[in-house]
Amino acid sequence: MNRAHKGKVVRWLELVAVFVALPLLHASGRIPGHVLVWLAGLAGVCLVLLLADTRFDRRRLGNRPGWRREVGRTLLLFSLVAVFVSAAVWWAAPKAFLGLPRSRPELWLLVMVLYPLLSAYPQELVWRTFFFHRYRALFPRPQLMVAASAIAFGLMHVVFGNWVAVAMSGAGGWLFAATYSRSKSTLSAWWEHTLYGWLVFTVGLGRYFVF
Repeated sequence: MNRAHKGKVVRWLELVAVFVALPLLHASGRIPGHVLVWLAGLAGVCLVLLLADTRFDRRRLGNRPGWRREVGRTLLLFSLVAVFVSAAVWWAAPKAFLGLPRSRPELWLLVMVLYPLLSAYPQELVWRTFFFHRYRALFPRPQLMVAASAIAFGLMHVVFGNWVAVAMSGAGGWLFAATYSRSKSTLSAWWEHTLYGWLVFTVGLGRYFVF
């Protein structure tokens, strides 16, 4: 086994351990602690590894030009999805529609403020920035990388114990990964992720993403 092949095997083992075994173990209750706690720890480790890697382009953590190229498309698509999702929730579960802002506006405002910082950004750092850089040799084609990131992201949401969270996150993960692939900007993917997270917790789908 040559060095390059051995390196790929090690990367595959690492990917499976972190992005498959870890969420499954947490979902089964074998890993204690709140999901936000281990998410913060995982994001911290990934950030350290990225900054220590001389091959990593640190501009990807911001890259405002990349964000500006995507912002119009992001807003247009989000507007269309928001109308469709809002109408669907209102029709299928009218009592749940706008449930959090109507029943607990103070909690809703707190979620709107903290979600981008404590949830969306760490997730984009791990499942987009780190994932794309760390495993680029395993998925050399952009389409494969986007798909792999989306699948891993959807699987992570198994910790919430319902298929709706996994399915919705898989779809969202594909969208965020495609945006990151085009923009090469964590900022761009984070901004998009934040918009959809706000939508979920506003229209009445947030119950699928809490313990």
